[in-house]
Amino acid sequence: MTRHHKHERHQALREEIDKNPFSTDEELAKHFGVSVSTIRLDRTELNIPELRERTKAVAHEAYDTLKSLGEAELVGELRDLHIGESGSTLLKIEESMVLSKARVTRGHHLFAQANSLAIAMVDAEIVLTGSVDMKFLRPVRYGETVLAEGKVLRRKGNKYWVEITAHVNQDLVLNGTWVVFAVEKPLEV
Repeated sequence: MTRHHKHERHQALREEIDKNPFSTDEELAKHFGVSVSTIRLDRTELNIPELRERTKAVAHEAYDTLKSLGEAELVGELRDLHIGESGSTLLKIEESMVLSKARVTRGHHLFAQANSLAIAMVDAEIVLTGSVDMKFLRPVRYGETVLAEGKVLRRKGNKYWVEITAHVNQDLVLNGTWVVFAVEKPLEV
């Protein structure tokens, strides 16, 4: 490949990773029509860290803004979080999350990922789920990775309407609207 083409690919690679820092080397290789080795070499030349390091850096920034949940309470790995606006998480489906015979994910894991994301986007110490209008659109299988994305649609006082969609690759697997409430003082027990 000529130097000119390599330079163009490097620029396009940098743009692609800026747009989606969670792209794997395999996905990038397929996107650019080159080998995985070529992508790794390109990343090295451009001083772009491997996926694991990019994920840690982005997640570290996002976890710093998390207010309503502890890091361990969030279901999935936090990708990004803009309090009061949007956020996203990744959930890799593990053996313990699937039904043994059907090999599909138990619905409560997908709900928990979406619900914890809806709560995480609200700027309050205590956030409670009021209601959910949600649909499961296709089964999620063992080994798949679910990307949940949330957007605050509107806010009225302490009440927030949050839209959550979840995808596996390009397939929509869950969508819904959450109504959550920011609670100012601790609940009495």
